[in-house]
Amino acid sequence: MYVKEVLVQNKAGLHARPATFFIQKANEYKSSIWVEKDERKVNAKSLLGVLSLGIIGGTNVKIFADGPDETDAVEGLVDLINTGFAE
Repeated sequence: MYVKEVLVQNKAGLHARPATFFIQKANEYKSSIWVEKDERKVNAKSLLGVLSLGIIGGTNVKIFADGPDETDAVEGLVDLINTGFAE
């Protein structure tokens, strides 16, 4: 299992459009991936799960992955968050 914490850069956080980009990126990987906020963990490949966390800008989240491409999955999602979703 590979885990990394990241600060959500964009002001609006993971609302519908950025969350969709996040889910699409997560689905590129074979590993099981989760995102955690305030000790609540959801499937990173589930739009409703990610939206249910209510992640706003300036929030720290943890991304977990377990599987054959776990490191690439976590690093890819962290990089996506660090871009601020081009907002």
